[in-house]
Amino acid sequence: MMRGLSLLVLLCGFATTVHAATKSIDKPNIIFILADDYGIGEVGAYGGDAYKTPNIDALAKTGIRFSHAYTVPLCGPSRAQILSGRYPFRTGATNQDATGVIPMPDREIFMPRILKPAGYVTTMIGKWGQLPLRAADYGFDDYLQFKGSGIYWNTQLKGGTYEVNGNTVKLRDKEYMPDVMHKHLVNFLEKNRSKPFYAYYSLSEVHNEILPTPDSVPGSKTLYADNVHYMDKLVGKLMDELERLHLRENTLIVFFGDNGTAAAQARMATIGGRQIHGSKGMMLEGGSRVPLIANWKGVTPVGVVVDNPIDSSDFLPTFAEITGTALPAKTIIDGHSFAPQLRGQPGQKRDWIFTQLARKWQVQEAGFKLNESGELFNMADEPFGQTLVDKDSKDPAAVAARVRLQRALESLNPAGGFLDQGDGTGRHENKDKDKKLANKAKED
Repeated sequence: MMRGLSLLVLLCGFATTVHAATKSIDKPNIIFILADDYGIGEVGAYGGDAYKTPNIDALAKTGIRFSHAYTVPLCGPSRAQILSGRYPFRTGATNQDATGVIPMPDREIFMPRILKPAGYVTTMIGKWGQLPLRAADYGFDDYLQFKGSGIYWNTQLKGGTYEVNGNTVKLRDKEYMPDVMHKHLVNFLEKNRSKPFYAYYSLSEVHNEILPTPDSVPGSKTLYADNVHYMDKLVGKLMDELERLHLRENTLIVFFGDNGTAAAQARMATIGGRQIHGSKGMMLEGGSRVPLIANWKGVTPVGVVVDNPIDSSDFLPTFAEITGTALPAKTIIDGHSFAPQLRGQPGQKRDWIFTQLARKWQVQEAGFKLNESGELFNMADEPFGQTLVDKDSKDPAAVAARVRLQRALESLNPAGGFLDQGDGTGRHENKDKDKKLANKAKED
């Protein structure tokens, strides 16, 4: 009798283990860490010279690092593309102001609503300011959000309060917002550890205003490096919490930059002593090429570098595929799933990526890019520079690339979608025009 009972317990334990392993593959937790104004030249794993990032580097060392990942080169439009899987000319999120009024929840389906049918509980923690309304209006079950960017202490203009699930909370004296956010995430993990979850973790670092961190020494002359190091420290603390909660093996961790390094810090964003070409807000490598690291213990290959192009519209279909959820049937999703590559399989790789800010756009492949003006650039020296190809060039590679990329642009037809009404920079300009555009979008 005892022997039979022991066998039954053993079989039940085996079944539980199999179920857990199956859940790990079919319904992984997802933590999407979004660094603010953080380009590839500031990450050790990408060869950055100036900053030490051991915890972020460890994710790359034990997971996958994507060498050619791109997004919109400004915060708001980038976040709209990440969460919707759609390009700016489709959503209207062509500049910072338009992003705050046009992609409303009755028009756009964001990530949490895609994951909800699969039983996922979701949270948004951190920066939401450029997007409309509240995170809950887009389907997040839980949220902590603040106004503006780069919020660290209550001494800042917009740092006095933040909002948690509809309640306004005061940021107390000597209370550090990134630590508050980390604590909220850990509480969310503890509460929902028995369910599949998706956490959109939108960091304060390293957006200006650059202020001392709790670890900065008095009078520190390296405040920006202090902020990079503190962000890296928070990534390490999160990994420790996942281990403590026995969630590490069932959690896909994605680390991504919302756009490239800000202009004030771009001079230091070097790789091998060479400065990255351009910075935040520019349609150059330094504006839109960002770090992307994926780590799913026991699933992602270890220490692999993937060089095929990825853009930030790809997250929505990728997460939908790995969670077994369907994409909206009547909505054009621009992203391509790279879920097979997370499992070490080739998958269907992208031939090109698309980037848009305001009325500037471009399609890019491994060696060339073509912009809205018909200018073709040789990208052999990227991310450090680009060379304009003469329009009359007879070089076979350039001629063929122009044909391929022009065909790609024609298939998208960005000029046939929402046209930007700002001043062309993509920044905070022409709010009256953006409001008129928003009203027109509602009428349509």
